[in-house]
Amino acid sequence: MSASRHSRIAAITLSNPRVGNRVDFALAYSLADRVEAARRDDEVWAVVLSADGADFCAGTDADALREARAADGGGFALDALRAARLVAEIEKPVVCAIQGAAFEQGLEIALACDLRVADSTAVFRMSQAARGAMPWDGGTQRLPRLIGRSRAMEMLLTGSEVDAARALAWGLANEVVEEGQAPARATRLAEEIARHGPIALRYLKEAVGAGMDGTLARGLGLEADLSVILQSTRDRGEGIASFLERRRPEYRGE
Repeated sequence: MSASRHSRIAAITLSNPRVGNRVDFALAYSLADRVEAARRDDEVWAVVLSADGADFCAGTDADALREARAADGGGFALDALRAARLVAEIEKPVVCAIQGAAFEQGLEIALACDLRVADSTAVFRMSQAARGAMPWDGGTQRLPRLIGRSRAMEMLLTGSEVDAARALAWGLANEVVEEGQAPARATRLAEEIARHGPIALRYLKEAVGAGMDGTLARGLGLEADLSVILQSTRDRGEGIASFLERRRPEYRGE
């Protein structure tokens, strides 16, 4: 696992390509550290999540999964392995770059991001049911919210693979680019996002997330409340001034 920051973008990279970047305890703990660093850094306004090697993430390491499930006498003590939950907790926009396999928990991690850029080699799959199991890191909830109940149930129940072209048609991917180009495109998207006001970006993400999880009335109420709060920030004043003066805004996150 590696991380870096450049021009208000935090880059987090899954880096265990020898095993398809499968999630084990070491990867999950390292991801937790990188996520926390990105959350705490006020100079980070957007995050890019990518992976080394041919595959984004081929799922969960089988030994780690068995160890987690046996940790409390046969129960499902999986919290330490919930990598998608970690990504979902980032309040800042997260753009994911996907190549090769995004299988099972790998797909769950991708679903926890806000935007997904896939290259032409990307393949998506949720095949836990074939082993008598089910997704446990957000897949049953985030997948139908993103692509609809019917298509999500098809993936979950059959374990069928979805290629990059179908993922784009279904809305599982925001863009599909040529092989090897996903990280660069994801970074350009993140840079475009990070040119906007960081407070507005966080509030937008909060409003959309809460709206998807609750009623329309609750979502509209939160949108109104956050919009009022946003009006009192210096960044909002800078946005208005820059528009009137026909110049690029200089946001400070205040």
